[in-house]
Amino acid sequence: MKLDVAIMSQSLREAETLAQAAEAVGFDTLWTSETQHDPFLPLGVAALRTQRIGLGTAIAVAFARNPTSVAHLAWDLQAASEGRFRLGLGTQVQAHIERRFGMPWGPPAARLREFILALRAVWDAWQTGGRLNFRGEYYKLTLMAPFFNPGPLAQPLIPVYIAAVKAHMCELAGELCQGLHVHPFHTTRYLREQIVPHVQTGLDKAGRRRGDVALSSSVFVITGQSAAEIAHAGAQSGRVLCIYPHLQQSHGLTRLERDPRAPEQSGGTATLGRHACANQRRHAGAVRSGRSPRRNPLSGQTALCGPAGARDLLSALRSCAASHVAPVGRGV
Repeated sequence: MKLDVAIMSQSLREAETLAQAAEAVGFDTLWTSETQHDPFLPLGVAALRTQRIGLGTAIAVAFARNPTSVAHLAWDLQAASEGRFRLGLGTQVQAHIERRFGMPWGPPAARLREFILALRAVWDAWQTGGRLNFRGEYYKLTLMAPFFNPGPLAQPLIPVYIAAVKAHMCELAGELCQGLHVHPFHTTRYLREQIVPHVQTGLDKAGRRRGDVALSSSVFVITGQSAAEIAHAGAQSGRVLCIYPHLQQSHGLTRLERDPRAPEQSGGTATLGRHACANQRRHAGAVRSGRSPRRNPLSGQTALCGPAGARDLLSALRSCAASHVAPVGRGV
Protein backbone atom coordinates (compact mmCIF):
# COMPACT_ATOMS: atom_id res chain seq x y z
CA MET A 1 0.00 0.00 0.00
CA LYS A 2 1.20 3.50 -0.89
CA LEU A 3 0.45 6.53 1.26
CA ASP A 4 -0.43 9.60 -0.80
CA VAL A 5 -1.58 13.10 0.03
CA ALA A 6 -4.29 15.30 -1.46
CA ILE A 7 -3.65 19.02 -1.22
CA MET A 8 -6.18 21.83 -1.20
CA SER A 9 -3.83 24.67 -2.08
CA GLN A 10 -5.03 28.25 -2.35
CA SER A 11 -2.22 29.54 -4.58
CA LEU A 12 0.49 28.30 -6.91
CA ARG A 13 3.15 29.54 -4.51
CA GLU A 14 1.59 27.51 -1.72
CA ALA A 15 1.42 24.50 -4.05
CA GLU A 16 5.18 24.65 -4.53
CA THR A 17 5.78 24.66 -0.78
CA LEU A 18 3.29 21.85 -0.10
CA ALA A 19 4.67 19.67 -2.91
CA GLN A 20 8.22 19.97 -1.61
CA ALA A 21 7.05 19.27 1.96
CA ALA A 22 5.06 16.21 0.84
CA GLU A 23 8.09 14.82 -0.96
CA ALA A 24 10.35 15.49 2.04
CA VAL A 25 7.94 13.66 4.37
CA GLY A 26 7.95 10.66 2.02
CA PHE A 27 4.46 10.58 0.51
CA ASP A 28 4.23 8.47 -2.65
CA THR A 29 1.90 10.65 -4.75
CA LEU A 30 0.50 14.16 -4.51
CA TRP A 31 -3.04 14.61 -5.85
CA THR A 32 -4.91 17.79 -6.76
CA SER A 33 -8.64 18.24 -7.32
CA GLU A 34 -10.88 20.50 -9.37
CA THR A 35 -12.77 22.55 -6.80
CA GLN A 36 -11.85 26.20 -6.27
CA HIS A 37 -8.78 26.10 -8.52
CA ASP A 38 -7.54 24.41 -11.68
CA PRO A 39 -6.13 20.94 -10.92
CA PHE A 40 -3.35 20.97 -13.54
CA LEU A 41 -1.50 24.22 -12.81
CA PRO A 42 -0.26 23.25 -9.31
CA LEU A 43 1.16 20.03 -10.75
CA GLY A 44 3.15 21.97 -13.32
CA VAL A 45 4.75 23.90 -10.46
CA ALA A 46 5.29 20.71 -8.46
CA ALA A 47 6.83 18.87 -11.41
CA LEU A 48 9.62 21.44 -11.64
CA ARG A 49 10.25 21.62 -7.88
CA THR A 50 10.28 17.92 -6.96
CA GLN A 51 12.23 14.87 -8.10
CA ARG A 52 10.58 11.70 -6.78
CA ILE A 53 6.95 12.08 -5.72
CA GLY A 54 4.21 11.04 -8.14
CA LEU A 55 1.83 13.75 -9.33
CA GLY A 56 -1.78 13.37 -10.37
CA THR A 57 -5.27 14.82 -10.64
CA ALA A 58 -8.01 13.46 -8.41
CA ILE A 59 -9.87 14.50 -10.36
CA ALA A 60 -10.04 16.78 -13.39
CA VAL A 61 -13.52 17.08 -14.91
CA ALA A 62 -13.36 15.39 -18.31
CA PHE A 63 -16.64 16.68 -19.71
CA ALA A 64 -15.64 20.29 -19.04
CA ARG A 65 -12.87 19.78 -21.62
CA ASN A 66 -12.12 17.94 -24.86
CA PRO A 67 -9.79 14.97 -25.40
CA THR A 68 -7.12 16.88 -27.34
CA SER A 69 -6.81 19.66 -24.75
CA VAL A 70 -6.47 17.10 -21.97
CA ALA A 71 -3.98 15.13 -24.05
CA HIS A 72 -1.78 18.23 -24.32
CA LEU A 73 -1.95 18.96 -20.59
CA ALA A 74 -1.10 15.38 -19.64
CA TRP A 75 1.69 15.12 -22.24
CA ASP A 76 3.37 18.30 -20.99
CA LEU A 77 3.08 17.29 -17.33
CA GLN A 78 4.46 13.84 -18.11
CA ALA A 79 7.44 15.47 -19.81
CA ALA A 80 8.01 18.04 -17.05
CA SER A 81 7.82 15.42 -14.30
CA GLU A 82 9.94 12.91 -16.23
CA GLY A 83 7.28 10.22 -16.15
CA ARG A 84 5.66 10.84 -12.74
CA PHE A 85 2.23 12.08 -13.88
CA ARG A 86 -1.09 10.25 -13.44
CA LEU A 87 -4.17 11.57 -15.21
CA GLY A 88 -7.24 11.27 -13.02
CA LEU A 89 -10.56 12.02 -14.74
CA GLY A 90 -14.13 12.26 -13.52
CA THR A 91 -17.50 13.00 -15.07
CA GLN A 92 -19.06 15.25 -12.39
CA VAL A 93 -22.87 15.36 -12.56
CA GLN A 94 -25.28 16.77 -15.11
CA ALA A 95 -26.12 19.98 -13.23
CA HIS A 96 -22.47 20.99 -12.93
CA ILE A 97 -21.57 20.11 -16.51
CA GLU A 98 -24.50 22.02 -17.99
CA ARG A 99 -24.85 24.90 -15.51
CA ARG A 100 -21.33 25.46 -14.14
CA PHE A 101 -19.30 24.61 -17.24
CA GLY A 102 -21.89 25.25 -19.96
CA MET A 103 -21.09 21.97 -21.70
CA PRO A 104 -23.36 19.21 -23.04
CA TRP A 105 -24.16 16.14 -20.95
CA GLY A 106 -24.33 12.55 -22.17
CA PRO A 107 -24.31 8.98 -20.85
CA PRO A 108 -21.39 9.22 -18.39
CA ALA A 109 -19.77 5.78 -18.68
CA ALA A 110 -20.12 5.50 -22.46
CA ARG A 111 -18.90 9.03 -23.06
CA LEU A 112 -15.95 8.78 -20.65
CA ARG A 113 -14.93 5.49 -22.26
CA GLU A 114 -14.80 7.22 -25.63
CA PHE A 115 -13.00 10.23 -24.13
CA ILE A 116 -10.20 7.95 -22.87
CA LEU A 117 -9.90 6.12 -26.19
CA ALA A 118 -9.81 9.44 -28.04
CA LEU A 119 -7.05 10.98 -25.95
CA ARG A 120 -5.02 7.78 -26.26
CA ALA A 121 -5.42 8.02 -30.02
CA VAL A 122 -3.97 11.53 -29.84
CA TRP A 123 -1.06 10.33 -27.70
CA ASP A 124 -0.38 7.49 -30.12
CA ALA A 125 -0.28 9.88 -33.07
CA TRP A 126 2.23 12.07 -31.25
CA GLN A 127 4.40 9.17 -30.17
CA THR A 128 4.48 7.27 -33.45
CA GLY A 129 3.94 10.04 -35.98
CA GLY A 130 0.98 8.11 -37.36
CA ARG A 131 -2.25 9.56 -38.64
CA LEU A 132 -4.90 10.64 -36.15
CA ASN A 133 -8.15 8.98 -37.13
CA PHE A 134 -10.54 8.54 -34.23
CA ARG A 135 -14.24 8.37 -35.02
CA GLY A 136 -16.72 7.80 -32.21
CA GLU A 137 -20.26 8.71 -31.26
CA TYR A 138 -19.25 11.72 -29.16
CA TYR A 139 -15.80 12.67 -30.49
CA LYS A 140 -14.32 12.76 -33.97
CA LEU A 141 -10.60 13.55 -34.23
CA THR A 142 -9.00 13.36 -37.67
CA LEU A 143 -6.61 16.34 -37.88
CA MET A 144 -3.16 16.58 -36.32
CA ALA A 145 -0.75 18.60 -38.46
CA PRO A 146 2.98 18.42 -37.58
CA PHE A 147 2.87 22.02 -36.33
CA PHE A 148 0.53 20.93 -33.50
CA ASN A 149 2.35 17.67 -32.69
CA PRO A 150 4.63 18.03 -29.62
CA GLY A 151 6.55 14.91 -30.60
CA PRO A 152 7.35 11.69 -28.73
CA LEU A 153 8.22 11.29 -25.05
CA ALA A 154 10.84 9.12 -23.42
CA GLN A 155 8.09 7.83 -21.07
CA PRO A 156 4.86 7.99 -23.08
CA LEU A 157 2.71 5.61 -21.01
CA ILE A 158 0.55 7.89 -18.89
CA PRO A 159 -1.59 6.05 -16.30
CA VAL A 160 -5.27 6.97 -16.48
CA TYR A 161 -7.38 6.86 -13.33
CA ILE A 162 -11.10 7.53 -13.24
CA ALA A 163 -13.48 8.41 -10.42
CA ALA A 164 -16.13 5.75 -9.93
CA VAL A 165 -19.14 5.31 -7.67
CA LYS A 166 -21.55 3.08 -9.58
CA ALA A 167 -21.15 -0.26 -11.32
CA HIS A 168 -20.67 0.84 -14.94
CA MET A 169 -17.87 3.25 -14.08
CA CYS A 170 -16.11 0.66 -11.91
CA GLU A 171 -16.30 -1.81 -14.78
CA LEU A 172 -14.83 0.82 -17.12
CA ALA A 173 -11.90 1.26 -14.76
CA GLY A 174 -11.27 -2.46 -14.82
CA GLU A 175 -11.53 -2.61 -18.60
CA LEU A 176 -9.46 0.41 -19.68
CA CYS A 177 -7.71 2.19 -16.83
CA GLN A 178 -4.68 1.88 -14.60
CA GLY A 179 -6.46 3.17 -11.54
CA LEU A 180 -9.76 4.05 -9.88
CA HIS A 181 -10.35 7.00 -7.57
CA VAL A 182 -12.75 5.89 -4.86
CA HIS A 183 -15.10 8.65 -3.71
CA PRO A 184 -13.79 10.08 -0.41
CA PHE A 185 -17.18 9.42 1.18
CA HIS A 186 -17.05 5.64 1.43
CA THR A 187 -16.83 2.72 3.82
CA THR A 188 -14.58 -0.32 3.75
CA ARG A 189 -17.66 -2.51 3.32
CA TYR A 190 -18.55 -0.50 0.22
CA LEU A 191 -15.07 -1.17 -1.19
CA ARG A 192 -15.33 -4.90 -0.56
CA GLU A 193 -18.90 -5.42 -1.73
CA GLN A 194 -19.33 -2.83 -4.51
CA ILE A 195 -16.10 -1.41 -5.90
CA VAL A 196 -13.82 -4.45 -6.10
CA PRO A 197 -16.37 -6.90 -7.61
CA HIS A 198 -17.39 -4.47 -10.37
CA VAL A 199 -13.76 -3.65 -11.15
CA GLN A 200 -13.15 -7.38 -11.46
CA THR A 201 -16.01 -7.63 -13.97
CA GLY A 202 -14.26 -5.08 -16.17
CA LEU A 203 -10.91 -6.83 -15.75
CA ASP A 204 -12.44 -10.15 -16.81
CA LYS A 205 -14.02 -8.51 -19.86
CA ALA A 206 -10.65 -7.19 -21.02
CA GLY A 207 -8.60 -10.23 -20.01
CA ARG A 208 -6.65 -8.22 -17.44
CA ARG A 209 -5.45 -9.07 -13.94
CA ARG A 210 -6.36 -7.48 -10.59
CA GLY A 211 -2.88 -6.03 -10.26
CA ASP A 212 -3.41 -3.99 -13.43
CA VAL A 213 -5.71 -1.53 -11.63
CA ALA A 214 -4.83 0.45 -8.51
CA LEU A 215 -7.48 1.65 -6.07
CA SER A 216 -6.77 5.17 -4.88
CA SER A 217 -8.79 5.70 -1.72
CA SER A 218 -9.01 9.24 -0.38
CA VAL A 219 -10.20 9.63 3.22
CA PHE A 220 -11.32 12.69 5.14
CA VAL A 221 -8.91 13.46 7.97
CA ILE A 222 -9.77 15.66 10.95
CA THR A 223 -6.56 17.06 12.38
CA GLY A 224 -5.34 19.98 14.44
CA GLN A 225 -2.96 21.17 17.15
CA SER A 226 -5.74 21.92 19.65
CA ALA A 227 -9.32 20.99 20.46
CA ALA A 228 -10.50 24.18 18.77
CA GLU A 229 -8.60 23.40 15.56
CA ILE A 230 -9.94 19.84 15.54
CA ALA A 231 -13.49 21.12 16.03
CA HIS A 232 -13.00 23.57 13.16
CA ALA A 233 -11.66 20.82 10.90
CA GLY A 234 -14.59 18.60 11.88
CA ALA A 235 -17.03 21.34 10.93
CA GLN A 236 -15.33 21.71 7.55
CA SER A 237 -15.55 17.96 6.96
CA GLY A 238 -19.22 18.05 7.91
CA ARG A 239 -19.94 20.70 5.29
CA VAL A 240 -18.33 18.53 2.62
CA LEU A 241 -19.98 15.30 3.75
CA CYS A 242 -23.46 16.85 3.76
CA ILE A 243 -23.11 17.67 0.06
CA TYR A 244 -23.67 13.97 -0.63
CA PRO A 245 -27.00 12.89 0.93
CA HIS A 246 -27.40 10.13 -1.67
CA LEU A 247 -24.08 8.63 -0.59
CA GLN A 248 -25.07 8.90 3.07
CA GLN A 249 -28.10 6.78 2.29
CA SER A 250 -26.10 4.19 0.34
CA HIS A 251 -23.77 3.77 3.33
CA GLY A 252 -26.55 3.64 5.93
CA LEU A 253 -25.80 7.11 7.28
CA THR A 254 -29.20 8.72 6.75
CA ARG A 255 -29.38 9.90 10.35
CA LEU A 256 -26.32 12.12 9.90
CA GLU A 257 -28.16 14.94 8.22
CA ARG A 258 -27.47 18.67 8.54
CA ASP A 259 -29.06 20.25 11.58
CA PRO A 260 -32.09 22.10 10.06
CA ARG A 261 -32.15 24.59 12.96
CA ALA A 262 -28.79 26.08 11.92
CA PRO A 263 -28.36 28.51 8.99
CA GLU A 264 -27.00 26.98 5.80
CA GLN A 265 -24.15 29.46 5.45
CA SER A 266 -23.10 29.76 9.10
CA GLY A 267 -22.13 26.30 10.21
CA GLY A 268 -25.39 24.43 9.81
CA THR A 269 -23.57 21.60 8.07
CA ALA A 270 -21.16 21.18 10.98
CA THR A 271 -23.38 18.64 12.78
CA LEU A 272 -22.07 15.73 10.75
CA GLY A 273 -18.48 16.85 11.31
CA ARG A 274 -19.03 17.02 15.08
CA HIS A 275 -20.59 13.57 14.96
CA ALA A 276 -17.55 12.27 13.07
CA CYS A 277 -15.17 13.77 15.67
CA ALA A 278 -17.11 12.29 18.57
CA ASN A 279 -17.39 8.86 16.97
CA GLN A 280 -13.72 8.66 16.11
CA ARG A 281 -12.64 9.79 19.60
CA ARG A 282 -14.78 7.04 21.18
CA HIS A 283 -13.47 4.52 18.64
CA ALA A 284 -9.80 5.44 19.23
CA GLY A 285 -10.29 5.44 23.00
CA ALA A 286 -11.81 1.97 22.93
CA VAL A 287 -8.91 0.64 20.87
CA ARG A 288 -6.32 2.15 23.25
CA SER A 289 -8.08 0.67 26.31
CA GLY A 290 -8.51 -2.76 24.75
CA ARG A 291 -12.31 -2.59 24.76
CA SER A 292 -14.40 -3.69 21.80
CA PRO A 293 -15.49 -0.42 20.19
CA ARG A 294 -19.09 0.13 19.24
CA ARG A 295 -19.85 0.08 15.55
CA ASN A 296 -18.64 3.36 14.08
CA PRO A 297 -20.78 4.29 11.07
CA LEU A 298 -18.08 6.57 9.69
CA SER A 299 -15.21 4.10 10.06
CA GLY A 300 -13.28 3.82 6.81
CA GLN A 301 -14.06 7.27 5.48
CA THR A 302 -13.41 9.81 8.24
CA ALA A 303 -10.65 9.64 10.85
CA LEU A 304 -9.12 11.72 13.56
CA CYS A 305 -5.40 12.00 12.99
CA GLY A 306 -3.73 9.90 15.67
CA PRO A 307 -1.85 6.58 16.07
CA ALA A 308 -4.87 4.42 16.92
CA GLY A 309 -7.27 5.93 14.39
CA ALA A 310 -4.71 5.98 11.59
CA ARG A 311 -3.60 2.41 12.29
CA ASP A 312 -7.17 1.09 12.24
CA LEU A 313 -8.03 3.01 9.09
CA LEU A 314 -5.00 1.84 7.13
CA SER A 315 -5.52 -1.75 8.25
CA ALA A 316 -9.16 -1.70 7.14
CA LEU A 317 -8.32 -0.21 3.75
CA ARG A 318 -5.50 -2.70 3.21
CA SER A 319 -7.97 -5.53 3.77
CA CYS A 320 -10.07 -4.09 0.93
CA ALA A 321 -7.09 -4.15 -1.47
CA ALA A 322 -6.71 -0.37 -1.61
CA SER A 323 -3.47 0.45 -3.42
CA HIS A 324 -3.19 4.15 -2.55
CA VAL A 325 -4.56 5.97 0.50
CA ALA A 326 -4.64 9.78 0.44
CA PRO A 327 -5.63 11.86 3.49
CA VAL A 328 -7.74 14.89 2.54
CA GLY A 329 -7.58 17.86 4.90
CA ARG A 330 -6.61 21.50 4.85
CA GLY A 331 -3.84 20.94 7.35
CA VAL A 332 -2.52 17.69 5.88
